[in-house]
This record gives sequence, C-alpha cells and structure tokens, in this order.
Amino acid sequence: MSSSEARRAAATLVVAGLAATLTGSLGGCGFTLRQPPRLSFKSLALTGFEPRSPLAEALRRQIGAQVAVLDDTARAEVVLHALADERHKSVVASTAAAQVRELQLRLRFEFRVATPGGRELIPRVPLLLSRDMSYSETFALAKEQEEAELFLDMQNDVVAQVMRRLASIRV
Repeated sequence: MSSSEARRAAATLVVAGLAATLTGSLGGCGFTLRQPPRLSFKSLALTGFEPRSPLAEALRRQIGAQVAVLDDTARAEVVLHALADERHKSVVASTAAAQVRELQLRLRFEFRVATPGGRELIPRVPLLLSRDMSYSETFALAKEQEEAELFLDMQNDVVAQVMRRLASIRV
C-alpha cells in the first residue's frame, strides 16, 4: 500500500467516524423528521374540485393518512369547499425577436371549511403561489419538465398550508 493510499484510507476512516458520531448524537438530542400536523376530527369531505384535479388527489392522500375522506358531505364532520383551483403560465420577458426568455407560473387556490350544517370553521382563504422560470426554445422538453416540477412543488406547498390550517380546527 502506497503512502497516498494509506492517507486516503485514514481519511475515509476519519470521515466515517465523524458521520457515525453525528448520527448517534442526533438520535440522542430528540431530533425527529417533520411530521404533518395532527387533525382533531375523524372525517372530512372535499367538494368543489374539478374531476381528476391533481391538487384534490394530493389533499386526499395527505388528509387520508390521518382521517377518513368521505364523498358524502352529510356524513363528514368537516367539509372543505374548494372555491378556486387554477394554474396559470404567463410570459414575463421576451427578446426583440419575440422569443420567450422568462415565464411566471402561478397556482391559485381558494377554499373555506365548514361543518355539514353550515357553521364556518375557516373563512375563505386565498392562497397564491408563483415561481419564475427562464425559458429557451432550444431546451423546450427540459423546460416542460421543469415547469411540471415547479407546479408540483407549489402544489405540495399548498397542501402543507391547508394541512396546517386544518390542524387549527377544534370540532
């Protein structure tokens, strides 16, 4: 074994030892991964969404991990009414030759939460998220993928915000 290989092996052992020490200390300090907020009700109904709405599916998955998501609003303890679920894409900057250089992506979601009897638990909440994205016709396919990922990121952010608001409800 040459001296450079020995140094590399020693450095690898030191890094492995530090990693093990850090991992062990995180477990002892009470570190845990972030958990979704706990909901205080047992059932919820989603209304007002377009058929096959990606946002509705994401909410159904996240909420369904804790409480029953029902189709019948009369049997649910809480009803989430979607008032708006829109995705927009607009050109922000273009060249003198009318080539698009920058886009703005916007996701708008408005909702309110009530009991089946009509008692308002959370009044109308408008959520508007936007992301800027550079654009080039040369990389159109890659930019299309980037756009889909940015919309998914905004959707996940909206779901997290809705979950935090739902966790504040005391039925």
